[in-house]
Amino acid sequence: LLIIYLVVIFMQVIEGFGVAKVVDTTNPKFSVGDYIVGLTGWEEYSVIIRTEQLRKIETHDVPLSYHVGLLGMPGFTAYVGFYEICAPKKGDYFFVSAASGAVGQLVGQLAKLHGCYVVGSAGSAKKVGSVLEFMLYLQEVRNTLQFLFLRAFFFLFLYHFNIRYFPKGIDIYFDNVGGAMLDAALMNMRVHGRVAICGMVSQHSVSDPKGISNLYTLVMKRVRMQGFIQSDYLHLHPEFLKTIVSFYKQGKIVYIEDMNEGLENGPAAFVGLFSGKNVGKQIVCVARE
Repeated sequence: LLIIYLVVIFMQVIEGFGVAKVVDTTNPKFSVGDYIVGLTGWEEYSVIIRTEQLRKIETHDVPLSYHVGLLGMPGFTAYVGFYEICAPKKGDYFFVSAASGAVGQLVGQLAKLHGCYVVGSAGSAKKVGSVLEFMLYLQEVRNTLQFLFLRAFFFLFLYHFNIRYFPKGIDIYFDNVGGAMLDAALMNMRVHGRVAICGMVSQHSVSDPKGISNLYTLVMKRVRMQGFIQSDYLHLHPEFLKTIVSFYKQGKIVYIEDMNEGLENGPAAFVGLFSGKNVGKQIVCVARE
């Protein structure tokens, strides 16, 4: 029985956040032809029984793919993390890691729009170059949103990070990677600084996860460090959509996607996330109308 059960589990369709068009429904909340966003299967057609978390797309003058990125869970995570967890003030010194990612790229732009001094880091020269190329559309961001290419050179990172980019220390660190990056940021926090813990991608799938050595900073500098999940703040979702759609239509923000065509390329795209191959929000386009 155990063997049979495991086989059934392994043969289930993988789920992920997606955008889909309704082709048939018995649910009165949705009509044929509606576009919805929520958990869908990695397949061309899905039968969705649990519809509680599906949302009908009402905004049609933005790319459909943005509803799983800019206007989806990553965008909402950036919005909640910045405005609710970081408690930003104009003039704050703000640092965001994985600044070319689905969450980080929006966080950096929100911080700049809020009047912060913003520095972001990305994991490769390609990511830095791609982000800066897109950011050229934003004159007010281009001149102050700096991206430092960092590899595993921890002490070199500390030198650049502490001396060149934040000589007066960091007020807010939005952490997407954990590990050595978080440790280094903690060393340079200012008094009453805030650290938003969004992700720990550097510690995923490692046999020997690394701990943090500089937690004493939280005491000495009275720093607040808090983890969060966007689903705890769903009451803010309507406000989030209104704000981000407005920013986008005004040309105040841009959003980078890494688009793969075809369901057959889904597994490779997913695996690439953990080696940093993607630049921006990873998207797999299953079908086009």
